[in-house]
Amino acid sequence: MFIYLAFFILSNLIKMEAKTETSFRDRPINIDDSGKRRWIYAKQPQGKWYKRRTIFSWLVLTFLVVAPLIKVNGNHFMLIDIANRKFSLFGMTVWAQDTYMMAIVMVTVAVSVVLFTVVFGRLWCGWACPQTVFLEFVFRRIEYLFDGNYRKGVKKQEATTANWIKKIAKHFTFFITAILITNVMLMWFVGPEYLMKLLREPILDHLSGFIAMMIVSSFYYWIYSSFREQVCTMICPYGRLQGVLLDSKSISVIYDYKRGEPRGAKNSGDCIACQACVSVCPTGIDIKNGSQLECTNCTACIDECNQVMDRIKKPRNLIRYDSVQGVETGKRQIFNARTYAYSAVLLILFVVLIVAVSIRTPLEASLLRVPGTMYQQLDAHTVSNLYNLNLINKTNKRKKLDIRLIEPKKGEVQIAGKEAIIEGDAAFNSIVIIKLDRKQLSGKNTTIELGVFENGTLLKATSTNFMGPN
Repeated sequence: MFIYLAFFILSNLIKMEAKTETSFRDRPINIDDSGKRRWIYAKQPQGKWYKRRTIFSWLVLTFLVVAPLIKVNGNHFMLIDIANRKFSLFGMTVWAQDTYMMAIVMVTVAVSVVLFTVVFGRLWCGWACPQTVFLEFVFRRIEYLFDGNYRKGVKKQEATTANWIKKIAKHFTFFITAILITNVMLMWFVGPEYLMKLLREPILDHLSGFIAMMIVSSFYYWIYSSFREQVCTMICPYGRLQGVLLDSKSISVIYDYKRGEPRGAKNSGDCIACQACVSVCPTGIDIKNGSQLECTNCTACIDECNQVMDRIKKPRNLIRYDSVQGVETGKRQIFNARTYAYSAVLLILFVVLIVAVSIRTPLEASLLRVPGTMYQQLDAHTVSNLYNLNLINKTNKRKKLDIRLIEPKKGEVQIAGKEAIIEGDAAFNSIVIIKLDRKQLSGKNTTIELGVFENGTLLKATSTNFMGPN
């Protein structure tokens, strides 16, 4: 009896829950009720914010193309040479031995992202992220060129020969653009000189590299022709991260619900529920539903809403850059305790980075015993050891170096077969023979110090152990 009653109550509760309409989204905006992809066809926005983003995006694209081509004091302005473990950042060469500097740079960037998100929301996503810049201001522009501007968020074309030709031409242009982007990115890793060398030589001489380039280009083509906004809504962790960083004082693109509600042409609110803001949204959301992880703060809805407000003779900026606190109270407060804390940490990191750069030596040296070797007894008084000497010139100037002992002062250093001459931003490796008198040895292992000099000036000192008889 009790079991039947419990089952009856439970079944009715389930039915009631099934009939209740939820007021929240339980799936990404580009997935429909059946779980299939809902394609988003965003209308091209027009307005002052779109013009500003266009100018800024062209500056970003110019930087991506030009930065690897620029040289500062003979060094590349930007180069990430992973193969040679050498990086050029703003004209400064950073070697693998300077990984602590790269770590400081990465931590500084991370804190900067957190700070800007806390204060200005997803400003990076809407304005400077390469995914947004390439999608909105390169590939969508190509799409508008072939398909025209979309209306009401949907564009249906008849399956005519002319439309098929346009579609093939569009995707061919997409793929060529993807190849260009791949080669621009390649410049950041191999440098423009080596890239031009590859382009001049026959493809068969670099077939594996050509295949890798085409695979990467195909990936870019797939991202921007098919996957598109799902990079932001499903893959990029930044949208999820903002949920724990934003607060009521953070500045972001926001709908003024106090002024806009209740919606509708016959209601008292300024919002007439025209859905113009949705038609231009590149991720397909409705900004009137509040902060959402898909929103990239691209400002397209601001421009579109302002045009509607102009037509219905209402004040602009129903959608604007503001905060929840700003909408509620009419006052914005950018600076608070958390902002000051992040800023202090960021300032400390910048100081540490500047100090690390200023104290960095122009030469790196290491002296290691040749593996598997013992000491050599040359005569009754002289003992020698074999070492691998590695020198890295962190400057762009050619150096002629003198290698000699600092401690003990008496002894002989022989570089096998060549002088210690290093070109700028290059490495020098050689076998070094060090000979000492037995009287200078303090036991089986004696600490010695080797100095690297240029024109009599000590550039770098390195120490190691000298093996001898007991």
